[in-house]
Amino acid sequence: MAESNQPVVRLTNVKKTYKLGSSQVQAVRGISLAVPPRCFTMIVGPSGSGKTTLLNLIGCIDRPSSGTVEIAGQDIARLGDNALSDLRARRIGFIFQSFSLIPVLSAYENVEYPLLSTDISAKDRRRAVLDMLDAVGLKDQRSQRPNELSGGQKQRVAIARALVKQPEFVLADEPTANLDSGTGASIIELMRKMQVEKNTSFIFSTHDPQLISHADKTFAIRDGLLVDQSAGGKQ
Repeated sequence: MAESNQPVVRLTNVKKTYKLGSSQVQAVRGISLAVPPRCFTMIVGPSGSGKTTLLNLIGCIDRPSSGTVEIAGQDIARLGDNALSDLRARRIGFIFQSFSLIPVLSAYENVEYPLLSTDISAKDRRRAVLDMLDAVGLKDQRSQRPNELSGGQKQRVAIARALVKQPEFVLADEPTANLDSGTGASIIELMRKMQVEKNTSFIFSTHDPQLISHADKTFAIRDGLLVDQSAGGKQ
């Protein structure tokens, strides 16, 4: 994980165009932004504004049609598919509103899963998984499968899974959308705690005013364009 103050993500005049039948749709139309290290960053905007496309570009799930996407100073256009997959696996964590846990695996096995493709030893892997489960308050539930956990507990497992590989940053797509307000508040508190303790950046796509109010940096997107950016959660 980078310790410098360089942006964890930098986009320079990024555009993304999709073919839809015989026409082309410009989902992102020349966005430039820099995501600071070690902070809560929000990407906000109405449905259809380009947030999901932007998240896919930042997460190296998709490549831009033009412009530059840099992850920790590395231009992803210079990477082949295998190198890009490796960067995504090692340096980016993902949290989803639907939790996306593997139902047949226990909480422990779900958190362990991202480490199985690394060269970490079994002993160190076990220590890392147990430490993360302890950090999110689920060490005693490590043997339970997702269907035996509450929504809040599932999201805690998802947070542990995202952070166990010590990524450069975590992308969180509507992480509180399927939670009641009280559980959502506890998950926000946990993510903030993890951000401080693990020295990690979080990048959120969200409509949740409660989450947005915790922002260190906010980027507002509309019609594929960056229309506003501000420090904090107020627009």
